[in-house]
Amino acid sequence: MAAPGPAEQPNAPYLEAVVAYAFRGTARYHVPGHKGGPGADPGLRKAIGVDALAFDVPQDIHGIDLGLTPTPYEDAERLAAEAFGAERSFFLTNGATQGNHALCLALAPLGTRIVAQRNSHTSIVDGLVLSGGVPHFVAPEYDAELGITHAVTPDSLAAALRDAPDARAAFVVSPTYYGMAADVGALTGVAHAAGVPLVVDQSWGPHFGFHDALPPTALSQGADAMVTSTHKIAGSLTQSAMLHVGPGRVDAGAVARALRLLRTTSPSSLLLASLDAARRQLVLHGEQLFHETLEAIAVAREKLETIPGIAMVDDRLVGHMGIAGYDPLRIVIDVRGTGCTGYEIADALRRSYDVHIELPAQATLVFIVGPGESVAALRRLAGDIEETVKRIARPGRTAPVVGSREMIRHEVAVAPRDAFLGRTSVVPVDEAVGRISCEAIASYPPGIPALLPGERILPETVAYLRELADGGARLHGASDPRFRTMNVLDEP
Repeated sequence: MAAPGPAEQPNAPYLEAVVAYAFRGTARYHVPGHKGGPGADPGLRKAIGVDALAFDVPQDIHGIDLGLTPTPYEDAERLAAEAFGAERSFFLTNGATQGNHALCLALAPLGTRIVAQRNSHTSIVDGLVLSGGVPHFVAPEYDAELGITHAVTPDSLAAALRDAPDARAAFVVSPTYYGMAADVGALTGVAHAAGVPLVVDQSWGPHFGFHDALPPTALSQGADAMVTSTHKIAGSLTQSAMLHVGPGRVDAGAVARALRLLRTTSPSSLLLASLDAARRQLVLHGEQLFHETLEAIAVAREKLETIPGIAMVDDRLVGHMGIAGYDPLRIVIDVRGTGCTGYEIADALRRSYDVHIELPAQATLVFIVGPGESVAALRRLAGDIEETVKRIARPGRTAPVVGSREMIRHEVAVAPRDAFLGRTSVVPVDEAVGRISCEAIASYPPGIPALLPGERILPETVAYLRELADGGARLHGASDPRFRTMNVLDEP
C-alpha cells in the first residue's frame, strides 16, 4: 500500500522550531551547561559538531513546546498520527521499550491479566514488572528447521483468550526480527470477538505501509495500538521511536499518563527532531527511497542465490507458520549448507571486510537494509559473503540450536513483578531446574526471552541456553554471562 496517511506533509514543525531557536543567536541562560557548544569539551565539539550542540535544547522553550496551542511539538505528533493512521501518536526517547512499558502500565494494572506472545521482546515482561500485571502466554509457531520462532496464528490466540477469559488485552509481535509479518487483521478479529484490544509490537516495521511491496501497518489492519521503533529502519536517531493509538479500545489518556511517569523531564531535542524528520521523509519520499532500495536488494539477492551452501529465508514462507507477509528490507540467509555457523561467518566478515551485521545465529544471518542503500554497496556485500563462504566453508550441514516446544510454553508460577522483586538466591544452573527464575534471559540480539521472571525453569531451557552460550551467543539479561549460575526465587 502507499503511505497510510496524507501525502501533503512538507513541514517538520518541531525540527524547524528547534533549528530556528538554535541558530538565531539566542541568549541561553538555561540548561544544558554546554550552552549550545561553548561549554562543551573540545573533543566532543569536534566529534559531533557545533551544530549538533547548538541543536541540543531543553524542553519548556517558548515557540517549541510552550506557547500558543498547537505548539510545534504538538503539531509534530499530530502529523505523525495522520501519517500512520492513528488517533494519537507519541514520540518516545527511550526506544520502543518505553512504548511497551507504557502500554503495560495502561492496560495491565496490578493483578490484571493479559495474553502475550511468548517470543515478545523482554520489554513486555519488564513492563509487567512495573505494572504488576500477569501474563498468559500464547506460543508462536516454531520453525524447527532453523531453530527460530515465527508468528502467532489466529487459532492459537483464540485458544489462549479462551484459557484466560479475564484477560484485559492481547499483545502480539509483527513483524519478527526475521521480517515475518503475522495476519494482524485476523488476529484483530479474534481479539475483538473476545472483547479485548489488540496491541502490536511493530518495532521492526516502522517503514510498513510506505511502499506497495511492504506489508501494511498494524493499525490499518484494525489493531488498537502499535509501537514502531523508528530508528531501526525509518531513519531517525538511535533510541527514538513512536507509539500510535487507534480509536476506541485503548485509552490514549491512560497511555499519556503512563508515559509521563516513564519519560525523562529532559528529553533529547535531537531525538525528537529526528522523529519529526523521519516522519516527513517517509511521507514525502518513502515510496521512492524504498523502490530504489528494493532494486539494490534484488541485485544482491541474485548474487546470493548463486553461492553454494546459502539459501534465502524470505516470502516463500508466507502462508506457513502464521506468516502472512514478509519485509523485503530484511536479507535473511540460511547458512546451514556451508557447514559453518552464522557466528563463524559473521566473525569472518567482520575480520576480513569490516562488515558488521545485525543478527548472527547458529543457522542464519540477518542483514538490515535501510532506505537509500546503493546497488554498489549491496553488490559488494554479496561478493564479500561469497568470498567468505568460499574460504571457510566445510563439508556437512550445520545443525541449528533447537529448543523444545515445551520451552515456549513455560509455566508462569508467580507474577513477573513478584519474582523480579522477591528474595533471591544464586545457584548453579543445574540446581536451578525446577526453581522459579528471577531473570529474563535472551540471546541478544534479538532480545527474545528464553526464560522470564516468574517462570519455572525447565531442564530443556537450561540445556538450550547453555548450548547458545557455548556456541558464541550473548545471553542478554543473564546475571552470569557465562551461564554458570542463575538467580532463583527463594520459595517458602
